[in-house]
Amino acid sequence: MKKTLLTLAIALGLALTTKAQVITCVPCDQISMVVNVGSDTTSLNVYHAGQYLTHPQEHNIFTWEFTDNQGNIISQDTLIDEAFYSFSHNFPITDTMNVTVYLRNDSANLDTWYINQGLPTNGNSINCLFEDKIYWMTGEYPSGTPWGRWEFVTGDYSNPGVDLNVVLAVDDFSLQKKELVKIVDILGRETTFKNNHILFYIYSDGSTERKYISK
Repeated sequence: MKKTLLTLAIALGLALTTKAQVITCVPCDQISMVVNVGSDTTSLNVYHAGQYLTHPQEHNIFTWEFTDNQGNIISQDTLIDEAFYSFSHNFPITDTMNVTVYLRNDSANLDTWYINQGLPTNGNSINCLFEDKIYWMTGEYPSGTPWGRWEFVTGDYSNPGVDLNVVLAVDDFSLQKKELVKIVDILGRETTFKNNHILFYIYSDGSTERKYISK
């Protein structure tokens, strides 16, 4: 009997832990990133707040991509359960660097958050897209000594994510023939083809394609 009670207590404890982890999730537009201290002209370290705001953390998948203005890859990788992305480079400090990162966690959803906000739940997993540019900011100390550092164009912690569960939602599509339904940008706004922009092509069978064509 004692053994059975102990087993139930452990199971209940694990269930409560899992529930507590899900409660700590927040919407994509409340998560952002920042250039970490220690980055210099030949190296970059970016911190993503999603790692500590999305639980369970061990299921967080970050797909990073850094490109130049022609769309050439500077660095890319997929990291799991990791808040920082670091790499060395020879990118000129006179140019801007594009940053795109996807955060996905199929074990976490915002249902508890929606309930607390008085909103209907949908059971969607965490599926966020973040996009910004990094440039080399310069200045001068009061002593006259110059300084420089990498900085996001929008400013640190000012690049909230976009919920792709909402952006890529398509209603009343036909499964019989794959046809292009519409093209949307990263904010979910319907648009036409544009060079040098990340666009999502949404088809009638529910599939989507991410396209970026530089010119």
